Amino acid sequence: MSLKELGWDSYFEALWQEQQDLGYVPARVVSQHRGLWRIAGDFEERWAAPSGKMRSVTIAGSDWPTVGDWVVAEIPDREKQATIHGVLRRRSQFVRKIAGKRVAQQVIVANVDTAFIVVALDGDFNLRRVERYLAQGRESGATPVVLLNKEDGCDETLARIAEVEQVSMGISVFALSARTGKGIEMLDPFLAPGRTVVLLGSSGAGKSTLVNRLLGQELQQVQPIREKDSRGRHTTTSRELLLLPGGAMVIDTPGLRELQLWDASEGVTETFADVDELAEKCRFGNCRHEDEPGCAVQAAILAGTLDKARLESRRKLDREQAFLLHKMDPEAKKEEKHRIKLQEREVRQKYRKTKEETR
Repeated sequence: MSLKELGWDSYFEALWQEQQDLGYVPARVVSQHRGLWRIAGDFEERWAAPSGKMRSVTIAGSDWPTVGDWVVAEIPDREKQATIHGVLRRRSQFVRKIAGKRVAQQVIVANVDTAFIVVALDGDFNLRRVERYLAQGRESGATPVVLLNKEDGCDETLARIAEVEQVSMGISVFALSARTGKGIEMLDPFLAPGRTVVLLGSSGAGKSTLVNRLLGQELQQVQPIREKDSRGRHTTTSRELLLLPGGAMVIDTPGLRELQLWDASEGVTETFADVDELAEKCRFGNCRHEDEPGCAVQAAILAGTLDKARLESRRKLDREQAFLLHKMDPEAKKEEKHRIKLQEREVRQKYRKTKEETR
């Protein structure tokens, strides 16, 4: 595959111009396994390992390459193992807090254009889980899209669509069946050549079945869900970037039993914009939306225009974000976000300049 087929564009070219010319080449991570990364580019696909310098300076797990990343690679002659010297700044990344008590982030995928949040229309359907994925999806820099899968086995599809649209706040929602292929054509606008999509969701949502449908072949292994609770078994155990027949790329991911948000305060705010809009109409600016007089949020709940469970979901996610901020260094995190914004502004300026020069 060529760089262009892998999604390389003038945005990443502008980033690459910041690199010193040491004979290295850009490459994209297409899979990873036990400390090794499979990379592709304008060369024969091969495995790669980090350089000694990269090992010595890389501390946080989020700084290591992940599937979808663009890396600075040294490609030896013939088919020998390559060396990764660095990771280009990510245009988007979907992250979560790692499982357990340790406060650290895990970057699941990087540099995707669209995040397909796959939700099964069966006994495991959960609006609160959808809100979590939407919040982190909005924070990722990619465009989140909700796919309600297994439409062929649901008698309440229209009602489910309405429920999800009510909490999605303008995010596209599609109902389809990966098993039968019904509704798959609605995804075509997101699958243009060179574009990258990732499938996210719980085990049993049908992600691997959807990948097979998009590929046109049974490449990903699938397993039946448990009948007693509609929960799925882990079928996909690793992340891998796959080329679709039309030229787009898809990344399947292992099902997540739990999605703990990571530094997604802006994503939470966008996801619950309706709650915040109501809160602005409360009589008191410090209203807790409990039993205060003149509370517009509680009035909406009583009127049936706001689900009380949605308010509780917002509160829960806010508590999680507050806990993370308490554990992290808030000032350092603020400075880091400001630094990244300045760098992104420089890249956009270079990107626009490159486009103008090529006209």
